[in-house]
Amino acid sequence: MPDISRKRADFRALHQAGFFIMPNAWDIGSSVRLARLGFKAIASTSAGAAWAIGKEDGEMTRDEVLAHLRMLVAATDLPVNADFENGFADDPEAVGANAALAAATGVAGLSIEDWSGSAFYDTALAAERIAASRAAMDREHRDAMLIGRHEKFRDPDEPDSAAIARAIAYADAGADCLFVPGLKDHGAVRELVAAVAPRPVNVVVYQYDDSIPRYAALGVRRFSTGGSLAKIAWTAFDEAAGTLAAFEP
Repeated sequence: MPDISRKRADFRALHQAGFFIMPNAWDIGSSVRLARLGFKAIASTSAGAAWAIGKEDGEMTRDEVLAHLRMLVAATDLPVNADFENGFADDPEAVGANAALAAATGVAGLSIEDWSGSAFYDTALAAERIAASRAAMDREHRDAMLIGRHEKFRDPDEPDSAAIARAIAYADAGADCLFVPGLKDHGAVRELVAAVAPRPVNVVVYQYDDSIPRYAALGVRRFSTGGSLAKIAWTAFDEAAGTLAAFEP
C-alpha cells in the first residue's frame, strides 16, 4: 500500500491539469469497487457514511467521522478526500485542531464547510476558520490539501457573485481547492474558476451525463458525486426490500 505522503503527492498532481472524477464512497465495499473501476481518487460522503450506520446526514459525531475516515484510508490504495462537514466546531482554533485530527487519519485532503448547522458563518469568520485549519494542518500535514467549501445550495437565492466572493476569501485564507455546491450557471462557474486560479475548483455531479465534459471545458478540475451514489444504492435496496416485505405474513 502506498504511504500517506505518496498518496498526497499523487492527489495534488491530479489537480494540476485536465480533470478527474472523484466518486464518494461510504464503506469498505464501495471504496474497493470504485478502485477496481479505475478511479484515481475517492472522497467520503457525510450523508452516505451516516446512512451506513443508521443515522441521518449531520448526526455523526466527530469521533465517528474520524473512525470512518481511518477505515476508508485503510481500505484503498487511492487518495481519499474527506467530507469533514463544518469541522465539528464553530471557533477557528477548535476547527483547526479538528482538521489536524482529520489529516492525521491519512486522508489526502479534507473540506471545511461554512454552514453552522442553521446559518452561514459570517464571511470573515468562515475565512478565519479556513486559515486556522490550514495553520494547524501545516504543523504536521502540510502536504494534505484543504478544500474551502461554501454551502450555496442551502440558499438558492444567494447571488452567484456573493458565492464567488466567499470562495475568493477562502482561497486567500489558504484553501488549496474551492467547492461551491449549488453554483450551476456556466458563466458563474467560469468566473469562479478564473477568480481563484491557479487553485482548482470542484463541482458536484448528480447527473451522470455529458454535463461533466461541459464543466471540464470551463476549467473545472475535479468532479465529486456527493451522496448520490449512496442514495442510488439505498434507493434500490429500499425498493427491493419493500417488494420482499409485501410477502411478509
